[in-house]
Amino acid sequence: MEKSKIDLYLTTNAKYFEPTAIPIIRQKLESASDDTFLTLQATELKDPTTVLLVSIFLGYLGIDRFLIGDVGIGILKLLTCGVCGILTIIDWFTISKKTKQLNMSKISMIL
Repeated sequence: MEKSKIDLYLTTNAKYFEPTAIPIIRQKLESASDDTFLTLQATELKDPTTVLLVSIFLGYLGIDRFLIGDVGIGILKLLTCGVCGILTIIDWFTISKKTKQLNMSKISMIL
């Protein structure tokens, strides 16, 4: 795969991943085929900043957890108003990392 394509992909999508994951993704992309790269480009990634904002404003309803596919915790937060606000506050500090981990797992399934 062309180095310029890999650099462009990593530059435009760096915010979706942990900084430590970038070299791993680069290494996997270097050995990937063009078809795999096209599939990777078509994969929808969650924006950690958007999920954080949803968590701040609607986290007590569990919408942030529904966005990242954590339905069980989302229902718990919905029924208990974020477990009386405690889990909501915890999510303000952890939801971005969880979103980046979700994005990395999506990419790992493709590569």
